[in-house]
Amino acid sequence: MTLIRSLLVLLVLALPSAAQELSALAKVNPMRSGIVATGAGLELRLDLSQPVPWRLRLMDDPPRLVIDAREVDWKGAEALAVVRPGVSLRAGRFRPGWSRMVLELEGPHKVARAEMTTGEATRLEILLEPTDPATFAAEAARPDLPEWALPEAAELMPPLPEGGGPLVVVLDPGHGGIDPGAERDGTSEAALMLTFAREVKEVLVRDGRFRVVMTRDEDVFVPLETRTSIAREAEADIFLSLHADALAEGDAQGATVYTLAEDASDEAAAALAERHDRDDLLAGVDLTEQDDVVAEVLMDMARTETAPRTDRLAKAMVGAIKSAEIRMHRRPQQSGGFSVLKTPDIPSVLLEVGFLSSDRDFKRLSDPAWRATLAEALRQALVTWADEDAALRAAANP
Repeated sequence: MTLIRSLLVLLVLALPSAAQELSALAKVNPMRSGIVATGAGLELRLDLSQPVPWRLRLMDDPPRLVIDAREVDWKGAEALAVVRPGVSLRAGRFRPGWSRMVLELEGPHKVARAEMTTGEATRLEILLEPTDPATFAAEAARPDLPEWALPEAAELMPPLPEGGGPLVVVLDPGHGGIDPGAERDGTSEAALMLTFAREVKEVLVRDGRFRVVMTRDEDVFVPLETRTSIAREAEADIFLSLHADALAEGDAQGATVYTLAEDASDEAAAALAERHDRDDLLAGVDLTEQDDVVAEVLMDMARTETAPRTDRLAKAMVGAIKSAEIRMHRRPQQSGGFSVLKTPDIPSVLLEVGFLSSDRDFKRLSDPAWRATLAEALRQALVTWADEDAALRAAANP
């Protein structure tokens, strides 16, 4: 593991600098988007491939409208027609997990209407109308909402001595904050997985063989890159991401364990990976513009050292969950391009605890006794994996 980390650092330092190419969940359809003059005002219409969390704010010097969204590939949006002099548009990546569009205005405006409609298509429509400088300045000076700030650094315990102490497990409750994930009957995936993660943490801590770090312990948004960074800082032995998604099509139900693969095991797995994250990150390095040989070296290192350990972890989880007589998906172990699993030197799995789109799964997920049974099954799986992993390492290094 130490060798892999050292080589990763050397390879990353050797990468040529290049502008980041954004690869994101939602995409803009430039042919169905535009900026339209409405008398003295403007209307911005953005046709998106799917809904995303978003917010607006006005900024001064010069006057401009700022749109932040998680996460949109703005490719092609720069070509939207500019309807009058002084109006210009630029867009790109803002911060990890978020993108930004800036519309520079020819003078002070106010937001008369802003809404995102969904259905057969997703459209964000923003109507701007001229206003006086004092009103615009007051709106632009309004402080940012606290929930849109970057997450605070995780409070991590000091690293354990090499080869000593308990197994370090990072639990990653999916979504959070302004990103609720799937929702049903007033219950969000983010809230449900936070509750379950806390329950799993309690079971593991009581066992005495584990130290548990949470990527979030409250209802806040944490970017994907921050989640994997927390695992690295904690020197995690295992990274476990928890989700309870919803699929619009099909009759998916039952727990499913996902591991990383370049190609998804089926279309449903690919759809889930698309929902959860971008697919161009490996160990925090954007490989989009890099040499294929470098990218392949990184992937080979991940497969050689970590993939077999991850596969054994997934099999241990499937075995323990089935032994607890918990309903699993007809294909209990699958794979997909989940970015949150791409830390190459930490065995990482994503557990879809169930699907909120399934009536039976929703009933199970809402039952504390059922969740307690699953939490105990996960503890047993981690114990089984740890014992097997230690034995294999001892045999390989007599």
